[in-house]
Amino acid sequence: MNLPTALPERLCPLVDEHRERRQEPVRFRPEIWRARLEPHGVAGVLEIGRAGSPTGERLISREDLARLRDEVGADPDGLRGLFAAVMIWGSGTTNGRGPRYTKAALEDRQLLSVLVGTRAKVCAGDLEGAYRGFRVNGVGRSFFTKWFAVVDDGSAAERALILDDRVFRTLNALGWVSWRAAGTRNRAARYVAYVRDMHSWAKELDVAPAWLEWLMFDLSGNVRPQEGPPTAAAGK
Repeated sequence: MNLPTALPERLCPLVDEHRERRQEPVRFRPEIWRARLEPHGVAGVLEIGRAGSPTGERLISREDLARLRDEVGADPDGLRGLFAAVMIWGSGTTNGRGPRYTKAALEDRQLLSVLVGTRAKVCAGDLEGAYRGFRVNGVGRSFFTKWFAVVDDGSAAERALILDDRVFRTLNALGWVSWRAAGTRNRAARYVAYVRDMHSWAKELDVAPAWLEWLMFDLSGNVRPQEGPPTAAAGK
């Protein structure tokens, strides 16, 4: 196994600049999702989180997902609901295709076996196997790594992390190249290298790996020093 990649030179000052910021809940509109979820018996997750506005919007946080994960455990029906909640959280109000993609996934006959199987692999620390095993209609890396991060219960040494396009933009801007870090162009191995390096950097920087992942998401490739006071933290 390759050794962790050295800490990027520009990452330390970025972390120091943003260290006090925290990820905010994501706003979503239940009524946009209801028709996609009700036929599959998972519309109950639309009550997750808390009310966000008088117009019916709600707020869902990473902590809400963690509580739901602990409630459902390995129950198959519960995992389907948790998956729908992850898709809602990942889409928020900005990804208008999220409900359509979630519907496509819920209609995929292999969804349940994939959710059960990848959850088991993630909790066992087999992130490469989980990555290779997630093949569901409508769900790509940006969303199935969100699933990995949420279902990880901390049993393994290094918790799964989200790798979406915004995180990738920041990594690339910092000079991190996934295939070089992994020593191969295999996508599953490159994801494992990302998780390994992020945990190594987080330890060196004295921050939580999930917080470092969120910061990279929030920066979305902008690794220049910030001018003026920091903006409010964005959700994912």
